[in-house]
Amino acid sequence: MCLSSIRFRVLVPAVVALVLASACSGPWAPAATPTTAAPPATTVVPAPTGVPVVRPTAALPKSSSGAVLINGAGASFPYPLYSRWFYEYTRVASSARFNYQSIGSGGGISQIKARTVDFAGSDAILKPEDYREVAPARLQMLPTVAGAVVLAYNIKEIDKAQTPLVLDADTVAGIYLGKINKWNDPAIAALNPSLPLPKSDIIVVHRSDGSGTTAVFTDYLAKANETWKAQVGSGTSVRWPLGLGGKGNEGVAGVVSQNEGAIGYVELAFARQIGLRYANLKNSAGNVVEASAATVQNAMADTALPDTLAVSIANAPGKDSWPIASYTYLIVYMEQDDCAKAQALLGFMSWALSDAGSRIASELDYVPLAAKTRDLVLQRLSQMTCQGKVLM
Repeated sequence: MCLSSIRFRVLVPAVVALVLASACSGPWAPAATPTTAAPPATTVVPAPTGVPVVRPTAALPKSSSGAVLINGAGASFPYPLYSRWFYEYTRVASSARFNYQSIGSGGGISQIKARTVDFAGSDAILKPEDYREVAPARLQMLPTVAGAVVLAYNIKEIDKAQTPLVLDADTVAGIYLGKINKWNDPAIAALNPSLPLPKSDIIVVHRSDGSGTTAVFTDYLAKANETWKAQVGSGTSVRWPLGLGGKGNEGVAGVVSQNEGAIGYVELAFARQIGLRYANLKNSAGNVVEASAATVQNAMADTALPDTLAVSIANAPGKDSWPIASYTYLIVYMEQDDCAKAQALLGFMSWALSDAGSRIASELDYVPLAAKTRDLVLQRLSQMTCQGKVLM
């Protein structure tokens, strides 16, 4: 079936172009050899007109073109949500216009430290040296939503099975270390006694760019598997023992969809929008769980936020917690130079964390912040200054 028949709930040009180019040119079939995917495109969201500004209450100063231009770059994990948020917010504040490049968390962190963007998107948590590099300027991580990272797979023999593939930390680590290289390996078969697992090779897919999704995935494996921790570790970029690379969540999803027998880690929304199957996982409590808003909320509930407002929720405790869960963040400077952009960012963040923004997040398989966490973020935003003066 051509993927153009799938009803997408949000326009994600990079994903659509990537998958349709390969899937709709002929029968849905794997490539003869493993193939990689193109990088994502830049998202530019135009501003509708005629809608009054709701927040902040003062009119936003405008550029000569009549719009406040806000540039961002970074994580592809929240790319579908941010694209939708940016578009919807222009209906609330018609003078706001956003340009967000989905280049990976590593690229976003580099650009915000270099001050070439107004904000960065990141799933990776800033390191102490990141803060020191920009001192005395103060960077702030602001959680926006949480989400699940899933292991998407392309195995035609089990596509029609009523139950999805089940994996655990040891089998996932074994696959990515190259120690488990056949789908019918005894370790996988033991977790899936009712599935018709093929004898075919496993094609491993990972990110090729500096990635917060990689940081989340490898953080989970380092916490849950001692061999992975010792041999590979965690971070936005690691030395992969094997596999094909894809740029962005879009790229990994595309590589998996193009190669039968492939498995790759992607944000849940990408897997669902493209129609990829994804595995259930055995969590730290030993229970098999499905990626969902409820299981991500369980991971959030069992992990308190520190003063930095940034924390890992990978491999969280709790019998019903999804093990590869993460907050995603906007990174901003707490002292701003351009007051028009600062006011626009504050207005957008306040709206994104409102009921309206939360409804959109839920529609797209992201998990809105708990009320307590949202209040902490809004309180921190209220401390932002521009040219020495408080903005809110």
